[in-house]
Amino acid sequence: MLAQPATKYRAFPGIQLTDRQWPARTLTAAPLWMSSDLRDGNQSLFEPMNGERKMRMFRTLCQVGFKQIEVAFPSASQTEFDFVRGLIEGGHIPQDVTIEVLTQSREHLIRRTMESLKGARRAIVHVYNATAPVFREVVFGMQKAEIVELALQAVRLIKQLAAEQPETVFTLEYSPEVFSSTEPEFALEICNAVTAEWGATPANKVILNLPATVEGATPNVYADQIEWMHRNLARRDSIILSLHPHNDRGTAVAAAELGLLAGADRVEGCLFGNGERTGNVDIVTLALNLYTQGVAPGLDFSDINAVARTVEYCNQLPIHPRHPYVGDLVFTAFSGSHQDAIKKGLAAQKPDTIWDVPYMPIDPADLGRSYDSVIRVNSQSGKGGVAYLLEVEYGVVMPRRLQVEFSGEVQRYTDAHGGEMTALDIWKLFDTTYLHAADASVSYLGHHLFEGETRDKKQVQGIELHLEVDGRVVHLKGQGNGPIDAAVHALQSAGVTVQVRSFEERSTKASQHAGDAQACAFLELAAQGDSTERYGVGLDGNIVTASLQALISGVNRLGLQLALQSVELEDLAA
Repeated sequence: MLAQPATKYRAFPGIQLTDRQWPARTLTAAPLWMSSDLRDGNQSLFEPMNGERKMRMFRTLCQVGFKQIEVAFPSASQTEFDFVRGLIEGGHIPQDVTIEVLTQSREHLIRRTMESLKGARRAIVHVYNATAPVFREVVFGMQKAEIVELALQAVRLIKQLAAEQPETVFTLEYSPEVFSSTEPEFALEICNAVTAEWGATPANKVILNLPATVEGATPNVYADQIEWMHRNLARRDSIILSLHPHNDRGTAVAAAELGLLAGADRVEGCLFGNGERTGNVDIVTLALNLYTQGVAPGLDFSDINAVARTVEYCNQLPIHPRHPYVGDLVFTAFSGSHQDAIKKGLAAQKPDTIWDVPYMPIDPADLGRSYDSVIRVNSQSGKGGVAYLLEVEYGVVMPRRLQVEFSGEVQRYTDAHGGEMTALDIWKLFDTTYLHAADASVSYLGHHLFEGETRDKKQVQGIELHLEVDGRVVHLKGQGNGPIDAAVHALQSAGVTVQVRSFEERSTKASQHAGDAQACAFLELAAQGDSTERYGVGLDGNIVTASLQALISGVNRLGLQLALQSVELEDLAA
């Protein structure tokens, strides 16, 4: 029983570091960041990213500001190998970005890995082998001396192959796998042997990565281990000391922060902590934790929603709504007392002063998020339970971010009119906000789909889009990889450029008021050059029609106007 002492598990003893220095230190600068989203994160996915998703993730990581990106495990599959070759041969790697690849300490895997890097300007070759007792004794049946020799053989081979590719500047990274469960003296021995074999110097540093591959103790124990290594490593001035904490105990962020206090220079992790088992350290949280303490993180999360949508798309995993800084609900207060305190705090907050708003450790505007979602109505607030009533009474199941957006409309309505809102009141407001807005500048009339063709003879989706603008019928044409993409390109011909941040389609549930089920489409849009996001909604028996209605609804919500001088027009009466 869990209520009894867990005698089958042994507590990790840690290091007897009686003169530890890290508790008295404060973080004053950001570490070197290395994203492992495309490797560690990708390996953890039920369905690994394809080439298109990996490229989209790579570009996002570059835009955020990562200068070191672990792009693949090239020897693992042809897909991984080809992705590295595509980055190099396609010229996709920015001048200030260094790619990193991972390999085990096995000759044929190292050779395949080095082959993938031919022609790169710079590359980090990350090699590892297991050093912890259970791996030595149970998995490999090897003695310590054999483990050390395995690492040194790998280093010698990488050094030899690197010399055969003089056009590339190579950096060696070595990881004693499951460092956190390895005897400190043995971890020190093998790391010193590796840096000596490579010939590490201050001008040619080796990255020693000390991973909590499986988190097995409290964060302070990891910090003690890092400080002990930091103080005892030979050639410390020729080493970049790196952390790679996993999250098995749920304390990877704390372990990384304490590890940096203990002397580490670099952190490896993923956006939002995706990684094997319970994930690895969340670099978004680490970076923004620094930001809230007045330390420039060196990574740009000023449009956090765009980053989050990309990661969700590429990983095909949702971000938890309570995720620090980026979750859909982290800036949302349901409690009446919280709402009151936040409203008063926002009212008292003066521009260009220290941020000091109750319950909000960071200004949502710094992350490109609005204040609209901060105060919301829910079923316990006494003002309606918006999402619940729309679903139960009208069969509309809104995406979470649309719930946030629309509840702001409800809040404004109740502030202006007072009293309670019935389900019918909420539906009428939803209808006039998204489906049949009286002040809409553009109305959807119809469409026609056709097969299109690009200049290089590729088949694409074409569309003729028929709209009403100021009493005139507008005919637009566009092509794309689907009806929505084609319609977006059609709108561009009329001077309206939007980005589709997210798209969901659902069937409305048959209900007392809504009748039979229909297709309901939700598009989250942003105008070019503007991080403001708005939802559009379409409702129709045909999902394509509903999607196009949602697109036009979103254009109206963003307040965009079509440029009519360059498009085909006819009178509505005709």
